[in-house]
Amino acid sequence: MSITHQLQDTALRYFLEVVRCGSVSLASERLHVAMSAISRQIAGLEARLGTPLFERHARGMVPTAAGEILAQHARRISLEAEQAVDAIHALSSLKSGVVRMATSDAFANELIPGMCAEFQKSHPGVRFEVLVCATAQVSRHVRMGDADIGLCFSLAPAQDIHVAHRQSAPVVAILPPGHALAGRRRVSLAELTRHPLALPPAETAVRQIVDMACARQDLALEPVLVSNHVQTLLRYVQYSGGVSVSSEVSVRHLVAAGELIVKPMADAGMNLRDIEVQTLAGRALQPAARACLELLVSRLAGRGDAG
Repeated sequence: MSITHQLQDTALRYFLEVVRCGSVSLASERLHVAMSAISRQIAGLEARLGTPLFERHARGMVPTAAGEILAQHARRISLEAEQAVDAIHALSSLKSGVVRMATSDAFANELIPGMCAEFQKSHPGVRFEVLVCATAQVSRHVRMGDADIGLCFSLAPAQDIHVAHRQSAPVVAILPPGHALAGRRRVSLAELTRHPLALPPAETAVRQIVDMACARQDLALEPVLVSNHVQTLLRYVQYSGGVSVSSEVSVRHLVAAGELIVKPMADAGMNLRDIEVQTLAGRALQPAARACLELLVSRLAGRGDAG
């Protein structure tokens, strides 16, 4: 028996087959069901509706007016069941579906839109919904079921969250080409404070790491620009000749284009932060979301393909 048939009411399915065939005996042959079973189901329908559904003749069965109305209804149900099965099969073959993602701002400017565009080249029927939020809110959206996949920086494990991928995301210095510090192998926070400094706000993971390192050194930070928008910080560095801090992933595309330079930090504790790709613990992702997760992990790791 096909999945489509299993999704339909047995009595209606038997009734519609008799309408199509014009007799119980032919319907029995096509359905591979005993004639008595078909007759019982039709009799049950007629009893519940309180009216005959067929005019029974020697040469076959013809639907009554009530039978024609019910047949139209049964045909709609059959069509809807077929459409539902087709839609589910399309999901399984990555022909359609919606992938919902929650991500922090650092990944929203380049990595996520680039990954979505690449994925849709192979799977044009798949759509994306991307929610950009504070890092602390990413895990919450995954936990609440608002997002299939979460992408954020993390300093500690989150409850009810499965980490599908984790990689180190050390804080690095961001410089414009030709900057006075560009020739250094490593750059310290003390050196950065001598130049116009743009930083994210105090509640962000990267700023917390920087502030802890500064506290250990009794080093005062006086940024000339504070913003929770990564693109604002990076553009400021480009336009002003100043400096900032970030992760390599956040600026990878600008470094590749020769627009910015990345330098490792010489200070201790700059590697306390990880990038996490998160899903809800115990939840099985749909095929489109699972394939998207695999591509995202590949792009985070800097691989040229999904493997």
